[in-house]
Amino acid sequence: MSVEMIEPVPRPGILDIAAYVPGKEHAPGVARVYKLSSNETPLGASPKALEAFRRGAEQLERYPDGQAVELREAIAATYGLNFANILCGNGSDELLGLLCHVYLGTGDEAIITEHGFLVYKIQIMAAGATPVTVKEKDCTVDVDAILAAVTPKTKMVFIANPGNPTGTYVPVAEIRRLHAALPKNVLLVLDAAYAEYVKRNDYEAGIELVSANRNVVMTRTFSKVHGLAALRIGWIYAPAAIIDALNRVRGPFNMNAPAIAAGAAAIRDQAFVETAVAYNSLWLDKLTHALEAIGLKVTPSVTNFVLIHFPDVDGKRAAEADDFLTSRGYILRAVRGYGFANALRMSIGPEEANRGVIEALGEFMGRTA
Repeated sequence: MSVEMIEPVPRPGILDIAAYVPGKEHAPGVARVYKLSSNETPLGASPKALEAFRRGAEQLERYPDGQAVELREAIAATYGLNFANILCGNGSDELLGLLCHVYLGTGDEAIITEHGFLVYKIQIMAAGATPVTVKEKDCTVDVDAILAAVTPKTKMVFIANPGNPTGTYVPVAEIRRLHAALPKNVLLVLDAAYAEYVKRNDYEAGIELVSANRNVVMTRTFSKVHGLAALRIGWIYAPAAIIDALNRVRGPFNMNAPAIAAGAAAIRDQAFVETAVAYNSLWLDKLTHALEAIGLKVTPSVTNFVLIHFPDVDGKRAAEADDFLTSRGYILRAVRGYGFANALRMSIGPEEANRGVIEALGEFMGRTA
């Protein structure tokens, strides 16, 4: 006998997905709040991007360019890429979801790492596939662990490089070694959201690997160094066949006109990008040394944030530090969901915020930097 349904029911697996929970934004009862939980740039957006946004908002009655030609041309010119191999989307989140929608299905597996971006697992499960989580080594992606997890069911491998929330990176030689050992039908997804910040000679965001192969894609974002998080702009560089497949299922107008205009202006303003990167490099070094000086462990980072580990001692753990900082208006990111129950992630913020956190954590730890 069939059971009568009293309401629509999601397909199997959907309700097993843990919804993404962003970092908190508010500190009740505090006059001045510094939000250091979302890796936003303290410099804001380029003035040229802001002006382009205003101009782009003058004709809101018109549909945007469904091909985002101006933005794709600007990206191609900046990085020396083929225009046809670029697809833009409503944040890199949309593009990651499209990849899963197109290349994964029931019975397939996709490999992620234990501290990888939570959206990977969400999108894999939403596509009906199975996420396979492998261990990292010293908060860094372990290529050998990934290769050991590959099976005939494996269809995708996701790597955040640099990683979030760890801030660590995988050298290009290791990425090439990983790719060389993967079956040709497995898609390697390189999420390079923080690539602009990396100043290491052995790092490569993925452009060269994508250009030379048919089973590698690179995703990027305008939410970090370009300061356009509110506009949700992401892009993917991929082989022509993959771009063609994604274009068949993406929304016809998946980006709005002001975002297209602002993004194009932002990526053309490389002087502003260089200023943002220089500021970040200065404070990444200062912040790391200051936090270590007051007795905290900091995972070495190449990004615009640091992962701070707290002592496993009553009164000094991450949760208690989080409450202490919040009461003073400093909002950091709890990262229990990423496998770090006793750590907080801190975005590099304005100078007064950075100095304030250092002072507050010195007080919390009973030491001064």
